[in-house]
Amino acid sequence: MEFAVEPLIRWLHILAGITWIGLLYYFNAVQVPAQAEATADKDGPGPAAIGKYVAPRALFWFRWAALVTWLTGAAYLAHQSNFLAAFALGLTEAGGAYHTYIGIGAWLGTIMLLNVWGIIWPNQKKVLGMKPASDEEKAVAKRRAFLASRTNTLLSIPMILFMLAPTHGLPLMF
Repeated sequence: MEFAVEPLIRWLHILAGITWIGLLYYFNAVQVPAQAEATADKDGPGPAAIGKYVAPRALFWFRWAALVTWLTGAAYLAHQSNFLAAFALGLTEAGGAYHTYIGIGAWLGTIMLLNVWGIIWPNQKKVLGMKPASDEEKAVAKRRAFLASRTNTLLSIPMILFMLAPTHGLPLMF
């Protein structure tokens, strides 16, 4: 019996992607508003528990899910010999609509991955006190992480649509 690599890669990609995008929406729809509310509540426990216990753990899963999602997506494309054609948006292949759609999704995912590791995570380390920073540096870091996270939230919808379009018959009109 031969071991089927492609279904395993696909399922790992889907599982990691659900984790990544789920945490992205958790941060933007739940944690950020809750932290603002906890900060404003002068009689409450404050945001310390979120910043000390929840955020570092959630960010760990968030950033590694992002990387695993990208790596398994790249492995899936490579296993099908579609990696270069997808990242070239089908311009290297005749009749490359599949490559164009999946490639746009892959590029959006790549931008999102770079936002996670290059902007969100380095700035969140300052905000959470994991890396020394002045109050002014923390304020700038908080804004940068917030904007990159909101950008990823906005990019996530077209990314998912472009990823699903070529194999699930989703109509995309240009």
